[in-house]
Amino acid sequence: MHTNHLAKEKSPYLLQHAHNPVDWYPWGPEAFDKARRENKPVFLSIGYSTCHWCHVMERESFENEQIAGILNRHFVSIKVDREERPDVDRVYMTFVQVTTGGGGWPMSVWLTPDLKPFFGGTYFPPEDRYGRAGFPQMLERIHEAWEQQQARILESSADIIAQLRKQMEVEPSGGAALLGLDPVALDNGFQVFRRTFDTEHAGFSEAPKFPRPVALNFLLRFHARTGNPEALEMVLATLREMAKGGMHDQLGGGFHRYSVDRRWFVPHFEKMLYDQAQLATSYLEAFQITGDQGYAETARRIFDYVLRDMLDPDGGFYSAEDADSVIDPAQPTVKGEGAFYIWKQSEVEIAAGVPAAEWFCYRYGVEEHGNVQEDPHHEFAGRNILYQAHSAEETARHFQRPLEEVRAGLALAEQKLLAARSRRVRPHLDDKVLTAWNGLMISALAKGGAILREPRYLEAARRAANFLASRMYQAETGMLLRRYRQGEAAIPGFLDDYAFFAQALLDLYEAEFEPEHLRLALRLMEQARDLFEDRVQGAFFSSRADDPDLILRIKEDYDGAEPSGNSIAVLNLLRLAQITGRADLRESAEKALGAFASRIQHAPVGVPQMLVALAFYLSKPRQIILVGAREAADTRALLGQLNGRFVPERIVLLVDGEPSRRLFAGWLPVVDTMRALDGKATAYVCEDYTCKLPANNPEKFGELLQ
Repeated sequence: MHTNHLAKEKSPYLLQHAHNPVDWYPWGPEAFDKARRENKPVFLSIGYSTCHWCHVMERESFENEQIAGILNRHFVSIKVDREERPDVDRVYMTFVQVTTGGGGWPMSVWLTPDLKPFFGGTYFPPEDRYGRAGFPQMLERIHEAWEQQQARILESSADIIAQLRKQMEVEPSGGAALLGLDPVALDNGFQVFRRTFDTEHAGFSEAPKFPRPVALNFLLRFHARTGNPEALEMVLATLREMAKGGMHDQLGGGFHRYSVDRRWFVPHFEKMLYDQAQLATSYLEAFQITGDQGYAETARRIFDYVLRDMLDPDGGFYSAEDADSVIDPAQPTVKGEGAFYIWKQSEVEIAAGVPAAEWFCYRYGVEEHGNVQEDPHHEFAGRNILYQAHSAEETARHFQRPLEEVRAGLALAEQKLLAARSRRVRPHLDDKVLTAWNGLMISALAKGGAILREPRYLEAARRAANFLASRMYQAETGMLLRRYRQGEAAIPGFLDDYAFFAQALLDLYEAEFEPEHLRLALRLMEQARDLFEDRVQGAFFSSRADDPDLILRIKEDYDGAEPSGNSIAVLNLLRLAQITGRADLRESAEKALGAFASRIQHAPVGVPQMLVALAFYLSKPRQIILVGAREAADTRALLGQLNGRFVPERIVLLVDGEPSRRLFAGWLPVVDTMRALDGKATAYVCEDYTCKLPANNPEKFGELLQ
């Protein structure tokens, strides 16, 4: 068996390739020195462990002795896990997108020995097909070009980097207010999403369909700000259709990465932690606005999935589960897309029994010959993807049985099928713990604990935050690390890690009111300013300045599958400025908004989470200060009013004793005047630190929040 230089790594993705015949190196000095010493170009392959086409390219090319021979003779081959090193991924993805008009993973880029890119793409097949050149032929052509035209390639790569650096420059600004950032920018963003909304199946594209929770975040806040009913209905319709479709794991809870079709039916079956976190938050907020228990139930199912299948014993959360899984245990190396999740009708009948199986098949669209009509790779032949073809009420009417009987039968059938599924070979689990993604999950669980009044969600959020604070954060240096796996914490954190964890601590504080969460959030954002902020032109670089092997520092602003670090950093700074009264924090946020003003004004569809931050900046956020004992019934009654409403542009503080009073009064002197009235927990609702009459009656407090 071959063993290469990846065998000592911790990344599950790199370890998947540790026994390829390709002489892979991890990103680092050993590979760079070899390329320079031997004057060979670098072949850089970037992917992640649950990436379907990464697996395909490995099977077809990287396990092929002949292709490995070409790579080993002519190139220095480097593997990068994009989830561990998003900084490296961003640089070369930018190059691929600019030069090819597209991007994705696996990403294949050829670099000069000084790491400048000169050619790139994504997946390459082992021979000419799909309109793509075969990988071996591509390797030979690039080798010949390097041998014969090296000077030209070096000059071209230097020009490309210069152009990319110029393209990514941000003009100095005098602040957001001076650049005309006003509510019109928010309306422009709404109009873009309105034009692209799918009125038949919901969502904001044709096919494939991605959930993109950042867009939902913006639209819900636009609705709260303006009362626009269309903004709300676009979100609610999208959440409803997603929950009904095959993209939603109808048995186990949680959501798959995206739907390959327009109606959310056929998913790409991988499950990512960041999707679970953000979608749980969207369903919680929809529940706050509508009171519809269906949204709350979907959020609970997401949390149940994460706590059941994605939880590290020490309290952190794993990163992802693969789309591919073993089809037949007798052939453990043969895998198929979604094999773990799909069903033959006969399997349902055996597991559920009579008559529940018949009810289940009707409810979830199970057909004798399979329910997937468009199946170009024949992966679903004779099998079914579960989706909500009919409601429980429709099922009861169809079979002319009492609704409660049918509901009970369906619930039991679901339990039996989930138990049967659990005996299958599970998809590969990427069990690394990433700080940024855990930050998103902590935020969701903290909100879930408060909104759903579910202590175990809050406990899980607290435990994960303690895990990050104790394992990933070095208090003596202020450094945050990005990745933990098998007892090892490593890789200096990026902007996303600092911003998402700080946001998590702010959200956790507002759920359980432990002041240390605020102190640590503030320290993290101060460190983020020191490491990443462009104090001259505004905004934040995604990576630190002290990495000599990174050829570009990028200010990421695109809010895609995850929000950008800049968007969350700006919102954190605005929240902390409200909490602490510090003008310097608000000024940093304002300069960042100013730096991205052109993007906000002219391409708002790319920055919906930045629009959320802009809305906070343009609003008069409410300062809600509660005075009362943390666990007392009267304090909880006030919090029930607050958590039962969607009040996005606000900060919440709880004064529950002299230590917290001294802390908050040091930041906001007005807090020192606030007292519980008549011995009862009391709420102060303020704007610009001018407060309305205090309320110690929960209903009166609810009126103040309207």
